[in-house]
Amino acid sequence: MATLQGQAGTRKDSLLISVTLLVLFLVVWHLSTLRAAFDPKGFTEDQLQMLEFNGDIMRTAEGGYAWNPEKEKVKGVPGPLAVLDKVRSELSEAFVKKGTNDHGIAYLVLYTVTRFGAGFLAASVVAIILGVLLGLNKVLFQAVNPFIQILKPISPLAWMPLLLYTVKDPKWTAVLVVFMAAIWPTLATTAFGVNSLRKDYLHVAAILQLSWFKRLYKVILPGAAPTIVNGLRISFGSALVAVVPAEMLLGELGVGYLSWIEWNNLDIAGVIFAILVVGVVGVVLDSGFNKLAGLVTYQE
Repeated sequence: MATLQGQAGTRKDSLLISVTLLVLFLVVWHLSTLRAAFDPKGFTEDQLQMLEFNGDIMRTAEGGYAWNPEKEKVKGVPGPLAVLDKVRSELSEAFVKKGTNDHGIAYLVLYTVTRFGAGFLAASVVAIILGVLLGLNKVLFQAVNPFIQILKPISPLAWMPLLLYTVKDPKWTAVLVVFMAAIWPTLATTAFGVNSLRKDYLHVAAILQLSWFKRLYKVILPGAAPTIVNGLRISFGSALVAVVPAEMLLGELGVGYLSWIEWNNLDIAGVIFAILVVGVVGVVLDSGFNKLAGLVTYQE
């Protein structure tokens, strides 16, 4: 009971600190982006007309002058209120399609998650199968391992020109970029985990005269599961990092595409919104993956 109360107290303290840091950050951000109201004193009539002609200032209903809010969007980092306004605008049209390349944020997230899921799942299946085969054969593992170590540190984006030239389709290229980002960590850790499996497990399986497939599903995969899941976690993060820049460079609809388009429109609040969406999607996917991994991880 005392332990549970201590853990609850720790969580409350952590939550309080997190909220305090968030509020402090927002206040500092807001104060640092405030700009004094436009003061026409010191400007001649010709200068005011030139500023108005350039769009720097605009006439108010009272007949005075004020900074042009549209021009302010491209000057410096917008404040949290401007970003909040952008968030409201985007979420209000989340399920709206205005044109071929103008889809709501809900559709863009769906495209990114689908692309990510296809590449990650394909890479995981291939990596686990090849990793098990390499792990069960030490000679083959030692022969192939140097190639794995060479290919593993290569950025998945470095493969993109070759993949695009080969498949001639940006949609499949984005999926393959995610595939290349996810395959190597899982392949390496699966081979290592199977290769390091306790020999007692295999001896028991041999004594029970289990078939190869039963040995695989009942002994090898459960025994190597902790190592395999660790590799999947690394691959998951790598794939998530790769899918956004792939969409940006390939111009495929998705969260990465949104970030690039907002930059081209010089809407910095939109860029910040896209960054926040990437973070939220990453947290949700990572949380779901961790829960799934906890269900399948074998503990001795």
